[in-house]
Amino acid sequence: MTILIDNRSGQPIYEQIFEQLRAQILSGAVAAEEALPSIRSLAKDLRISVITTKRAYEELEAAGLIVTVPGKGSFAAPVERGRWQEEKQRELEEHLRAAKKLAAECGLSREKLHEILERMEET
Repeated sequence: MTILIDNRSGQPIYEQIFEQLRAQILSGAVAAEEALPSIRSLAKDLRISVITTKRAYEELEAAGLIVTVPGKGSFAAPVERGRWQEEKQRELEEHLRAAKKLAAECGLSREKLHEILERMEET
């Protein structure tokens, strides 16, 4: 399991951890019931505050992506493949909305936008 922190990013560190672990759990890179690093060990490895790591784990638990067992640690929750696909589809829709907005700002027609997408499929 790899987590990379970008200190120059405007995104809070706990969100970076949350997003990366969420993606790894939903994609299956972290298997269901696989143990996650302890809050303290992850904080030490990333050289960040334990409070920051704890917040990321709390967010993951609230999202139903991890389960914490007192005295045992935190584990990836079983996730349906359909949920992962829904997450990715939502992410794609957000990007397409941004592309549609940009195309409108540039004065591109819907047909031209479709043409660009078709060209991208060929490469």
